[in-house]
This record gives sequence, structure tokens and C-alpha cells, in this order.
Amino acid sequence: MPAITVENPLTLPRVAAPADAVARPVLTVTTAPTGYEGEGFPVRRAFAGINYRHLDPFIMMDQMGEVEYAPGEPKGTPWHPHRGFETVTYIIDGIFDHQDSHGGGGTITNGDTQWMTAGSGLLHIEAPPESLVMSGGLFHGIQLWVNLPAKDKMMAPKYQDLRSTSVGLLTSPDGGALLRVIAGELDGHAGPGATHTPITLIHATLAPGAELTLPWREDFNALAYVLAGRGTAGPDRRPIHLGQTAVYGNGTSLTIRADDKQDNNTPDLDIVLLGGQPIREPMAHYGPFVMNNRAELQQAFDDFQKGRLGTIPTIHGMNAEGPRS
Repeated sequence: MPAITVENPLTLPRVAAPADAVARPVLTVTTAPTGYEGEGFPVRRAFAGINYRHLDPFIMMDQMGEVEYAPGEPKGTPWHPHRGFETVTYIIDGIFDHQDSHGGGGTITNGDTQWMTAGSGLLHIEAPPESLVMSGGLFHGIQLWVNLPAKDKMMAPKYQDLRSTSVGLLTSPDGGALLRVIAGELDGHAGPGATHTPITLIHATLAPGAELTLPWREDFNALAYVLAGRGTAGPDRRPIHLGQTAVYGNGTSLTIRADDKQDNNTPDLDIVLLGGQPIREPMAHYGPFVMNNRAELQQAFDDFQKGRLGTIPTIHGMNAEGPRS
């Protein structure tokens, strides 16, 4: 799981919660069901079964892979619409192409992130490049959906190309953890992603036996999703492993610990840490649209069917597909 790594984490700025921090308890631990997305690539639905009041402002997150494709097997998604939120695609291993009808797009690979603000609406496509389809190879990443407040839902679409070299890198006091700050900030250290809804998005790697206690904004929620490995969460050391999400309660710090022994194919504990300021507005979500009420959802479908969300660039010679479920 390369993403971006550092040979000696002790060369990085160190971060730890203050001694008087209030530890956040773990409220629940859920296990993601597996499924398929787009043209048939495997995913784990990280937030399935979690009450939205614990997720807000996040909507959903899929762990894509980890899968080793044979030649001819790599898959993506067809053209599909979005309105009313942001999609964040973070590639850990492999390579993915993106293009949208608003002119955004590019190729992302190990540790890169595509941040697409759908806003008022657009069409987009995500697919492995032809070279990967021909050769096969490892593919692993996440896609996160972040809600937009009502005042920003119809803003102009925007695209951010976040390269791995721009990610904020931090470590724990003993160097046992590598923290990649993709968006938001942690203890004054900012990531490159610009967000409309205040959030923090971190990919952390903990060596076996390492413990991490981080300061966490009191007005943010807190979630930890395990990408690989096993460990514990919270002051009570609730066990967590691959495909599970720990939901934290109130407090000013959160704790993660890696088990002393990991699986043979997983040397470390890899985890996504998420926090955000809840929007606390009504949400109406169906398929590729996230709005505030059913009337706005219906308008989004009508606008899509009438071609108001954009057109597919003619270079692809494809027909528009129906809404992504």
C-alpha cells in the first residue's frame, strides 16, 4: 500500500493531543458490506448501517478494491451525472482517469486525489487507462461523497487535482505513524484540498504496536475506517479490522492503536480518519443526486433528462448512461 511514504517519519512534524484532551469514546463499530460499482469493480460500502447523524456532512464512502486485475479485467464507470455534493477519489495503488463535462479531469495514481465539486451538476466518467486494461495490475482506493450546504448546492462545478507531493505529512511523537493530510487541517497543519464544508481527511499508517492519539476539533464528528490490518479504537480499545468503521462520540481527541501482530499480507494498520462540521440540514439523496428535498431531486432528474447537466465530449463517441445508483 504505497500511496506516499517516508523513509524516516521522525524527520516530519510531530502531532499529539494535549494532556488535558477529552478522549472520544467509540459509539459503534460497523462492518462494510461488499458489492460492485460501475462496470463491475468490487467495493466495500464503508458507511452502510451508520446513522446519518453520525456521518453528516459525509454521505457515503466506498473502498475500491484492493484487487489484482488480470489483463483485460480492469473496470471503471460509464458516464453518469451528479448534483449537490462533492466526490473525492483517492488512489492508493493503481491508476485512474477522470473526465467531466465541465472540462475537469486528469489521471491520478499512487497517492493522488481528484476532488470534484459537482455543484449545479455535470456528467463525468472514471475509468482505468487503456494501458492498465491491457496489462492488468493492482487497483485500490476510496471514493468519498461530501455534502454541500443548501447555499452551495447550485454553485458552479469545480475540479481540484491534488498530487501526492502536495499532501501534508506528519507523524506521531515516536514516529510509529505516518499521517497524510489530504484535506482540512490537523493541529495547524493543512492539507491541499479546499473544502466548502469544513472537514478533515487523513490516511494514516501505523506500524505494528503503534498508538496514535490526535487532537480533534470538538465541533467535528469523527470516523475511522480500516483499509488494511487490525487494531483498536478509542480509550476502551474496541477491536477493528479491515472493512470496519469506528464511530466516535464527543470529545477533543481520538485514539487508534495497531495490533502488535498483523496479517502476513498486511504489514501495517492503514486507516482513513474523517471529521467534519455537521451541516444539519434536511437531506434528500437518490442515486447520483443529493439535494435538500424531493422537489429538488425531481428537478435534478428532469434537468439531467433534458441535457441541462452537460454533454459528453464528442472525442469519446459514447452515449450518456442513466443515473448511477
